[in-house]
Amino acid sequence: MLKPLALSLALALAAVAPAALAQAPAPKAAAAAPTATEARIAEAVEKLVGRKVESVTKAPFLGLYEVYMGGDILYTDEKVNYLLVGDVYDAKSAQPRNLKEERLAKLNAVKFADLPLDQAFKIVKGSGKRQLAYFSDPNCPYCKRIEKEFASLNDVTVHVFMYPILSADSAAKSKAVWCAPDRAKAWNDLMMNGVEPKAGATCDTPIEKNLALGQKYRITGTPTLIFENGTRLPGAAPADKINQLLADASKK
Repeated sequence: MLKPLALSLALALAAVAPAALAQAPAPKAAAAAPTATEARIAEAVEKLVGRKVESVTKAPFLGLYEVYMGGDILYTDEKVNYLLVGDVYDAKSAQPRNLKEERLAKLNAVKFADLPLDQAFKIVKGSGKRQLAYFSDPNCPYCKRIEKEFASLNDVTVHVFMYPILSADSAAKSKAVWCAPDRAKAWNDLMMNGVEPKAGATCDTPIEKNLALGQKYRITGTPTLIFENGTRLPGAAPADKINQLLADASKK
């Protein structure tokens, strides 16, 4: 009886993930000491869903509780009679706010200064004064889409963390790019023009470290962007949205 429910909820959680994101599996975040009610809810949800609950917090609406697990949120009542999966909007504001999205942005935020930028290569546009980190797989179709959006950005430094999680040859292509004389050019040729770097060159690469870094920060798909204020953006997005997030990050 529980197994079909667990499967249904797992599929439902997967269904609300960003559409323009090539995905691979996920792990865990920090949690404060739970109250007795929160601990009871966590135990009940874990039995129903078959996945580890990382935190339970009282939501600021409808008397519900927010259950954080696997990098996502579902909602339940105090007695765990109902489980709600999906976005929640504040319709009272002039522009409806996605409360779940705002909360996830805080829960999944990354301290930009802690990123090991030596494990990435740089693509600099204009002054390069604005910065973002970009986790990408060379076989990711959504990454190729977002690369076209990057073309219209100005005054930004893109730190490219090669994150080969999708295909058997993703790692080989990533290593070939890293070992190329001009990494930025080799990457651009591959992602924009479909021209693979010549195989044969060997060197030490940060690929394994990047995979561990992605696990640490729960990066489960590509592309994933991280901005200077800690905001992360999973999935492909238009240039105007990326520009807005860069502007917001510069106000940090």
